[in-house]
Amino acid sequence: MEGKQYLVIQDHTSEYPEPITFAKGALLLVGKKYEGPENWVDWMFCETPGQKGGWVPVQIIEMVDDGAARAREDYTARELNVQKGELLLVSRTMNGWAWCKRTDGSESGWVPLASLQEAHP
Repeated sequence: MEGKQYLVIQDHTSEYPEPITFAKGALLLVGKKYEGPENWVDWMFCETPGQKGGWVPVQIIEMVDDGAARAREDYTARELNVQKGELLLVSRTMNGWAWCKRTDGSESGWVPLASLQEAHP
């Protein structure tokens, strides 16, 4: 299995049951920048046809025109619901979040880095 092992040190439950998901090259309408108490930087609220809007890292957005953009890669804003004590595999970190996979491979999604701690063997 790929990735480093991390231990969940704080429960996390997604507030977005219908995450934005798109393929590389998808057209995006870019809205406001995330500003909140967590200080997660470089997340933009984006919309794409046929879906509810969602938060997208700026690294995935290629601006084309004023407010219009294209996706640089496939992306989903799916978050992983986790509980303290779980072990996860992290394959990517970005802007205060980690792309995690359950060790049994059953599910994957984003988890805030603040909810994780690198596991030491």
